[in-house]
Amino acid sequence: MAAFLGLFRRDLSLALRQGGDTGLVLGFFVLAVILFPFGVGPEPEVLQRIGAGIIWVAALLAALLSLDRLFEADYRDGELDLLTLSNLPLELAVLAKCAAHWVATGLPLALTSPFLALLVDLDPGAIAILFVSLLVGTPALSLIGSVAAALSLGARRQGVVLSLLVLPLYIPPLIFGAGAVEASAVDGGARAYLLILCAISLAALAFCPWASAAALRQALE
Repeated sequence: MAAFLGLFRRDLSLALRQGGDTGLVLGFFVLAVILFPFGVGPEPEVLQRIGAGIIWVAALLAALLSLDRLFEADYRDGELDLLTLSNLPLELAVLAKCAAHWVATGLPLALTSPFLALLVDLDPGAIAILFVSLLVGTPALSLIGSVAAALSLGARRQGVVLSLLVLPLYIPPLIFGAGAVEASAVDGGARAYLLILCAISLAALAFCPWASAAALRQALE
C-alpha cells in the first residue's frame, strides 16, 4: 500500500506541478462547450434539450487529450521496466496511475461542469444530476482509457490509434451520463442511469487494470 500511495502521489504531483495536462483538458472542455451554442443557435429550448449531451461529449474529448501521456513518459525513460520488476504488482501500479489521472483531469471536469451547464440553460436540478453523473462516470473514462493507452504504447501515431480504440468504448458512459440528465428533466428517473454509470465504473475498476497490465507487459517484451 505504501508503494501504491507513493506512485499515486508522484504521478499526481507531476501532473499538478507541470500543470499542462489539467490546464489543457480544462481549456479544451470550456472552449468546446462555449462553441456549441454558436453552432446550434442560442435558443434556450434547443440548448436545454441537447445541453447534457454537449457537456458529456466535450468531457469525453477533453479526457482523451491526456491519455497518450499516461504511460508514455515512463515507457521512454525505462520506469515501466522498473515497475514491472518491483514488488508492487503491475495491476496496482496501473490503478495508481489511473487514480492520479482521474484526480488531475476527471475530477476538475466534474467540478467545472456546473458552471458550464449555466451556459446551456440547464435547470438547477439537471445541473446537480449532471455533476453527479460526471463524478461517477469519469473514473470509467480514465480506467478504460488506460487500456487503450497501453495497447497503443510505442505506436508511430499513438494519438490516432488511441482515439480509434477508446472512442467506441466511451459510448456507454456517454449514453447513460447524458440520459441521466434527460431523465431527471422528464420524470425524475435519473437514479437508474446513475446506478448503471456506477456499475460501469466498478466493472472498469475490476477489469481494466488487469487488461492494461497485460498490454504493458506485451509492449515491454
